[in-house]
Amino acid sequence: MLGSSQTRSDAGYRETSQLARFLLAALCLLPRSSVMQRIYTQPDPFEPFALSQAIAAGEWIFVSGQAALDAQGNIVGEDDFRLQAETAFNNLQAILQAAGSGLQDVVKVTIFMTNMQYFGEVVELRHRYFSQPYPADSIVEVKALALPQLMFEIEAVAMRGAGKS
Repeated sequence: MLGSSQTRSDAGYRETSQLARFLLAALCLLPRSSVMQRIYTQPDPFEPFALSQAIAAGEWIFVSGQAALDAQGNIVGEDDFRLQAETAFNNLQAILQAAGSGLQDVVKVTIFMTNMQYFGEVVELRHRYFSQPYPADSIVEVKALALPQLMFEIEAVAMRGAGKS
């Protein structure tokens, strides 16, 4: 109940202030590994676009869409779906290694393709790059990707150590 000299905004400010202090204290108790960490390879072809190749939060790794780009950001395999997809999978593997993880730790992928006619090749590549239990997967056909020559992109969520036997 508000006292006669208090207003709703005073009470709201106090509650917000108490919540802020609580959250700050809770953050201080979190282990350092729970803080977001930018993961990248050198050179980082994503830097000019103001995004991270991946972000780690604790043991979780969230990988941005990987496409057929070389280390300098040039497209690999223009008009060659298989080469583009292999390059994207290799880029995914490289960023996971930079995070202290690997393809065995991937729990979910989302694949973007500009033509679903290559679905069978994607299944073959999943067998080649992943092992059982295979990660959860969504495959989506899109009109276009970030660069018009790209035909394939894969993003992933991994958890360090999840793939240990």
